[in-house]
Amino acid sequence: MKRRTFVGAAAAGLPAFSILGAGSARAQVKEIRMIEAGGKSGESVEVGYIEPFTKKTGIKVIRESPNPLGKLRALVESGQTSTVLMELGSGGMLQARNLKLIEPIDWAAVAPQPMFPEAKHEYGFGYQYFSTIMAWRAGAKAPKTWADFFNTKDFPGKRCLPDYPNYAISFALLATGITPDKLFPLDVDTAFKKLNEIKKDIAVWWKAGAQAPQLMKDNEVQYAICWSGRVVGDPAFGVNFAGGMADLSYFTIVKNSKAEDRAAAYKLMHEMSIAANQAKAATVVSYTGPSPELDALLPKDKLAEYPTSKQNKAVQWVENAEWWAANGEAVNKKWEAFKLSL
Repeated sequence: MKRRTFVGAAAAGLPAFSILGAGSARAQVKEIRMIEAGGKSGESVEVGYIEPFTKKTGIKVIRESPNPLGKLRALVESGQTSTVLMELGSGGMLQARNLKLIEPIDWAAVAPQPMFPEAKHEYGFGYQYFSTIMAWRAGAKAPKTWADFFNTKDFPGKRCLPDYPNYAISFALLATGITPDKLFPLDVDTAFKKLNEIKKDIAVWWKAGAQAPQLMKDNEVQYAICWSGRVVGDPAFGVNFAGGMADLSYFTIVKNSKAEDRAAAYKLMHEMSIAANQAKAATVVSYTGPSPELDALLPKDKLAEYPTSKQNKAVQWVENAEWWAANGEAVNKKWEAFKLSL
């Protein structure tokens, strides 16, 4: 869809979706293809967004997973034009942007309903929030701050930390008393000093998100840094969103995709901006969409479990993917050296 076509339609008072209604767009494209993360996340995309999109437009969406950046690079370098949407994390989106594997989003064509500002990126539609938070085995002494979490004397027990520097380094710095608004640029050396203070109590550095919850259930560790969706709502764990990191998964437009496929993709993104659809998606997985109006549509007894509920979003900070895009390679070298010293 050409931007001026959309603007002209909007000026005439037509709703954004009319361009993709039963007329020209449906005749032009019968299906579009996306690559997404799979699992429950993929199911939530199907239930929350694809089903209402297909009902309105008649356009089918073919899902494929998983979604490594290498797959996107191979698609673009091969000259393919069949896949239009690619799900990427915030860091992966910026890598793809820098490698010229994705195209800017025409936000006028999307015409989204209200969204949190960080979800409206030039190169990505932030459709799903997830949080990285502190968790502990039920019965363990509950930490209230990251200083508590890193205080193994007053909060005794083995720890399980992510083997990913963007998580471990950031939370270690917060444990020193730095506030989230002063976190970046990261003082990496100070973070490593803090990690060294508790290294004898770190039993496992996890790579897969399922590891930490299982280790806590098995009483192999008592405290962990986890993805919220793995632990919230489970009586086996205590959780605390305070000082947690909120991050986003983005849908991006694949380089050299067809114009008619992009037009349909923008309509699908519009569906992703609708709070009612986000509420449907949240029935499948406890990672929530970007609408600031979503709380009113979610079960009141579960608001404490969602990354974007007012009570949780207010006490979290948003990952600075731009800083990591610029500094990640240098930090990763220090991270590998640190791991070798353990």
